[in-house]
Amino acid sequence: MRQRLSMCALRAGKIVPLALLVATLFTAAPRAAAGVVVDGTRVVYPAAKREVTINIDNPGSVPSLVQAWLDAGDPHARPGDSKVPFVLTPPLFRLDPTKVQSLRLVYTHDPLPADRESLFWLNVLDIPPRAAANSDAPNQLELAFKHRMKVFFRPAGLSGSALDAPGRMTWKLLSKDGKLVGIQANNPGPYHVSMSKIIVTLAGQPITINADMVDPFASRSFALPQPAAAPSGPVALEYWFVNDYGGSVKATASASAAP
Repeated sequence: MRQRLSMCALRAGKIVPLALLVATLFTAAPRAAAGVVVDGTRVVYPAAKREVTINIDNPGSVPSLVQAWLDAGDPHARPGDSKVPFVLTPPLFRLDPTKVQSLRLVYTHDPLPADRESLFWLNVLDIPPRAAANSDAPNQLELAFKHRMKVFFRPAGLSGSALDAPGRMTWKLLSKDGKLVGIQANNPGPYHVSMSKIIVTLAGQPITINADMVDPFASRSFALPQPAAAPSGPVALEYWFVNDYGGSVKATASASAAP
């Protein structure tokens, strides 16, 4: 799968807060040239690999300046802010129309947990060229596009597999004051499990719950949109998880009341 870059704004070389961007849209003519595309939606780095490559291409009609960096989980971290055990090259480059650039990601062998995956984030910022001065449109808003994707470092010798990890999770119903308020997912394995949604069936009615990632050897709770009548026994649920290739896979399970 390919992932297009999400949008942020630049003014005088600095990131502009979203609220200011919205206000500016009413007074300036926006100019966006979001041509850069990143192959894939996640990166898996097996520990035995010497390096992993990520391809970035520009199918647009104008060149872009691209900056890439990793962080350890802070979405606001700037290049160089986070200490990560990887070298990413090139960190800054020009990408001409119809061209492809490969980023090389190399593990520095700084210590990381050997019994579970570690999670980092790859940031790719696409900065289009500055527009020529135009007297008919003196106020122009210049947009940059940023994408942020997960990087999973996977040690050798982990038990099971990433594909089987979602099926090993256990589920519990969470109640409060006699009402069902949420679902808890318990991940007993060493792999991250990324989910997009959960559908639980209560009294014959499906209820969709927004879901997210569950870390290795951890639990995470997901709230129902609104409290519902607590069921008398286990309930069936469906959930969708994302595999190593970015595909969405449907799975089924059942959840019981917490003891």
